[in-house]
Amino acid sequence: MIQYSLKCAEDHRFDSWFQSAEAFEKLRKSRLISCAVCGSDSVEKAIMAPRVNPSGTTAERPLSKPRSPAEQALSNLRKHLEKNSDYVGQDFVREARAIHDGDAPERPIWGEARRDEAKKLIQDGIKIAPLPFFPVRKTN
Repeated sequence: MIQYSLKCAEDHRFDSWFQSAEAFEKLRKSRLISCAVCGSDSVEKAIMAPRVNPSGTTAERPLSKPRSPAEQALSNLRKHLEKNSDYVGQDFVREARAIHDGDAPERPIWGEARRDEAKKLIQDGIKIAPLPFFPVRKTN
């Protein structure tokens, strides 16, 4: 196992463990590593100092915290959204239209849509709003 300090295109920094250097590269090239703060899949290794622990001790560091009030607000928004609405993924357009038409129960949802699909929903009077982050890809 190897631990890397990583950073996304927005300069959010976080650490993650990988099976090997090759495993990291494979996941990075497949865009399967994403930022915990903004969801960006544009992730690279950050400069890091070696960490040497004295014999018999373990040094644990907490996950990085948001660096600014704006990052904290985005983190809080994401947590609230994930707790209080249904993630419908690629079915967002179909599900939003079904809710609007009364063919599905009314509830808060979020998901993914292409720009042209989102514009069509708005043109058809379906109220939607873009989110300031990407969905986190679950990979296990």
